[in-house]
Amino acid sequence: MRLPTVAQKGCCRVCSKAVAGLDGEYLCEDCEKSKPHYDRVACALRFEGTAREMILGFKFNRHLWLAADFSDWLEAAVRARLDVAAVDVVLPMPTTLFHRWDRGYSQTELLAKELARRIDRRFDAGALARKGHPRRQSQLTEAERRENAKGTFAVRRPEWIRGRTVLVVDDILTTGSTLSEAALALKEQGAAYVLGAALARSVRS
Repeated sequence: MRLPTVAQKGCCRVCSKAVAGLDGEYLCEDCEKSKPHYDRVACALRFEGTAREMILGFKFNRHLWLAADFSDWLEAAVRARLDVAAVDVVLPMPTTLFHRWDRGYSQTELLAKELARRIDRRFDAGALARKGHPRRQSQLTEAERRENAKGTFAVRRPEWIRGRTVLVVDDILTTGSTLSEAALALKEQGAAYVLGAALARSVRS
């Protein structure tokens, strides 16, 4: 089955947003105006069509058999876009306790753990945690997403990230506001660089 992929060339060197007809890397207008706190992100699939249906099934309906195939796509994007050798530790984007209880699993933890194994890097499921009970980002506008994400992350084990390059794995990147806030929390606790990897990129951004 062919799924819609994200271009790994001709895109912003920070947020990976692509512009048709361009080759090489550039800094997009959004990142030039307000650079995210993360340093670079890799995205594998476009969040549309069949890919969207499959990812939502994996995220909400326990279609866990998709994890291996999704990890293939994610690994390929990470190796194409990021300096894997520079990564020290891989962290999953944390979910709230309620969402984890409701689903019975963390889809980002499954992806991050497998990616860490494949690139032979340390995995830590608890170093980054959610604070409070933010609203679901999928229900919000771009401005509301940025506000909703503020101050929602805590670093539990700063000794594992201080002075190191951290790779945070998420399922869907839309505006990047959640990843940016996670990166801010990590950098405030001493992370040298924060990279991101997302299974899919929303076509909205």
